Amino acid sequence: MGVINVTPDSFSDGGDHLRPEDAIAAGEAMLAAGADILDIGGESTRPGAERIPPAEEIRRIVPVIAALAPHAPVSVDTRNAATMQAALAAGARIVNDVSGLAHDPEAAAVVAAAGCPVVLMHMRGTPATMTALATYDDVVLDVHDELADRVAAAEQAGIARSRIVLDPGIGFAKTAEQNLELLRRLGLFRSFGLHLLVGVSRKRFIGQYGEAPEPKARGPGSLAAALWAAINGASILRVHDVADTVQALKVWRAIAGA
Repeated sequence: MGVINVTPDSFSDGGDHLRPEDAIAAGEAMLAAGADILDIGGESTRPGAERIPPAEEIRRIVPVIAALAPHAPVSVDTRNAATMQAALAAGARIVNDVSGLAHDPEAAAVVAAAGCPVVLMHMRGTPATMTALATYDDVVLDVHDELADRVAAAEQAGIARSRIVLDPGIGFAKTAEQNLELLRRLGLFRSFGLHLLVGVSRKRFIGQYGEAPEPKARGPGSLAAALWAAINGASILRVHDVADTVQALKVWRAIAGA
């Protein structure tokens, strides 16, 4: 899954794809490099990020989705029901909600009516408040149980379980050490029997342990973490560097005979 942030303030590539033509070109390059899905977002969810109105989010992403959706499955990265509706109407096939459909009370109904796949990510609070909410008895068990609650709520809203993908939310309301612990014990999330998405690309903990302060210099560390996630059960990797990740996966699969 290639990441396209149509934003001025995302932590890694904010501003790179703010013009629709730049975002479309980036998506085309990712598809040529081997991406299976494109994840397009118009609102930054980095720690401390402030909300923007759904109308602005829609203005940013709909032209990009409309241009790329005929060529590959497009996921819309949003917490807002209105944005989900606009993106699905423009051709998006997947909803990726960092709040696990908890942010907008209308979001679950939109997904249920569309019958589309949905990614439920674990997060506490909002991007503006989540850094202060990283206290857990056992981060892996607590994240597991909180995701179970989100799955139950989605099913109660009429979303088929088979349409749900889970994301443990690496970097969202977690410390650097908690991110490592989630990766170490990622296999626990297989107990849901659902597809697992993991996004580690260029995140702060990789910069901390890999001694790479600049997000765009975190490629090698991102590859190491992504391969670990794939080996331990992730079926979707959300990445910025598609070509490098595809090559690394091909070599790993050749070694493993997979």
